[in-house]
Amino acid sequence: MASHEFTSIRSPRIKGARRLAKRAFRRREKRFLAEGPQAVREALAAPRGVVHEVYATSEAMQRHTDLRDAAYARAVPVHRVSLDVMAELAQTVTPQGVLAVCDFVDVPLSEVGPVRLAVVLSHVRDPGNAGTVLRTADAAGADVVVFTDASVDPYNGKCVRASAGSLFHLPVVVDVPIAAAIDHLRAAGARVFAADGRGDRDLHAAADAGALDSTVAWVFGNEAWGLPAETVALTDGAVSVPIFGAAESLNLATAAAVCLYTTARQQRA
Repeated sequence: MASHEFTSIRSPRIKGARRLAKRAFRRREKRFLAEGPQAVREALAAPRGVVHEVYATSEAMQRHTDLRDAAYARAVPVHRVSLDVMAELAQTVTPQGVLAVCDFVDVPLSEVGPVRLAVVLSHVRDPGNAGTVLRTADAAGADVVVFTDASVDPYNGKCVRASAGSLFHLPVVVDVPIAAAIDHLRAAGARVFAADGRGDRDLHAAADAGALDSTVAWVFGNEAWGLPAETVALTDGAVSVPIFGAAESLNLATAAAVCLYTTARQQRA
């Protein structure tokens, strides 16, 4: 167990970790914070070593001995911190007592190999929504999630937490123009569909017609105004999720879950 305890936020090491809450510093250092035992556990289990160091309170070390042991097994430093220091490092109101400094995990678009199911986030700005879609994509067996240059930073603390560790499970691409993402996925053999509540094609009809049986890429848009017409024009068409009740629409994460699981079911049928 770590012997020295950091008790001051003025420590250079603590200050260095703390500033990763800001995107400019994350980009400069190419590192980010993964907060909570689930995120730290998945980061430590990633096939390639991505964890730079772990910070934990004494209580968290005692409660999560598996994380401490996993970190030591991978020669990852574990730093014990006071509750006050953890409160400064954490980005949540009630910290869970453990977080990790991780290296960026994204890959270039050019390295994305054969895909069966892909997700593209275009102008998605809410980090909670983005992280939830990433988690859903992972659960549905997607091969890649692309964050376009107009979307939220996937290393935002809220996005990392909402992904529940899925950020470390599948390839993530960041900062690419929407047209480049669509062109690459289409060249890889994907049919590219825009998820749009105004789409003239029904998801169930598309599934029944066999449109979702082979390689598919879904493009999801902004939470408030969806996808602009010029983006939809780049795809193979807009598809809407049918609504049978009186609800005006579905939120982004729910619509994404329906589209991705419908596709996954068709591809496995």
